[in-house]
Amino acid sequence: MQRRDFLKLSVGTAAAAALASPAIAQGAAVKEIRIGYQKTGVLVITRQQAALEKHFTPRGIEVKWIEFSSGPPMMEAMNVGSVDFGAVGDSPPVFAQAAGAAIVYAAGQPITNGQGILVPKDSPIRGIADLKGKRIGFTKGSSAHNVVVQTLEKAGLTYADITPVYLTPPDAGPAFANGSIEAWAIWDPYFAIGETKQNGRILINSHEVTKTNSFYIANREFAKNHGAILQQIVDVTTAAGQWAEQHRDEVAKSLAAITGVPLDIQTVAANRANFVVGPVTEEIVTTQQGVADRFYKLGLIPKPIVIRDIVWRNPAA
Repeated sequence: MQRRDFLKLSVGTAAAAALASPAIAQGAAVKEIRIGYQKTGVLVITRQQAALEKHFTPRGIEVKWIEFSSGPPMMEAMNVGSVDFGAVGDSPPVFAQAAGAAIVYAAGQPITNGQGILVPKDSPIRGIADLKGKRIGFTKGSSAHNVVVQTLEKAGLTYADITPVYLTPPDAGPAFANGSIEAWAIWDPYFAIGETKQNGRILINSHEVTKTNSFYIANREFAKNHGAILQQIVDVTTAAGQWAEQHRDEVAKSLAAITGVPLDIQTVAANRANFVVGPVTEEIVTTQQGVADRFYKLGLIPKPIVIRDIVWRNPAA
């Protein structure tokens, strides 16, 4: 569906819904919810438990799951209305907002571990300063991009001091294994794969460098027209995260079953992950604004942006 048609349909639906009660209108307007997910995180658990299906199917709403290898293509899909809700790291929504994408921040999740920079075990790179002049692989516009930028700053290096090699996670893994790149900035479960299966050594964990967050993003028109439905999605996801905090062994099994990533890898990822989903707090907004300001200063996004402008607040709250 073309974006203009999607927007036209959304406006028409909202107008018709105004004639009914809010609860009935919003429920009637939505026949399918499209969820974007990656190979780890609370949404994988939510899918494995069929938690959204159990909540929405009795209400006549189907749930469709769409897998992405990283956040940037998910943001593109969300912008054109192909995805309604999804989970990404901190950088993809910054790049998307700077490009004028139709997205909003619906919820946040602090990251305490599970991403960083890997080097080969026998690499002469022993400290951050040793990254100078090296080829570092990461996905452009991803959370790993932010980790690289802030890691370099910590060592007094600039972005120009390295050779960035923009690769998706499936392409970066083999490049790291065969020595085509000298360091790899990545997140779980790929972080765990590189560490345990591809002879990797952790040079830096992201929490040693900066605060990082992941986010639950919604299409702007979906959030505007179906706020009650969006809040229910967030609530179900939050509950799945609370369960995951207390059942990490079962989480690892769920992640392995859904993604096909081996259980031993997902066990490493699950044991060091944070699954607590919550509102986008002032602290999270401030941290995310720092990411955006840094990227603009480096010329990585074309204009300054204000994170607060696209933080969704449930009008009914």
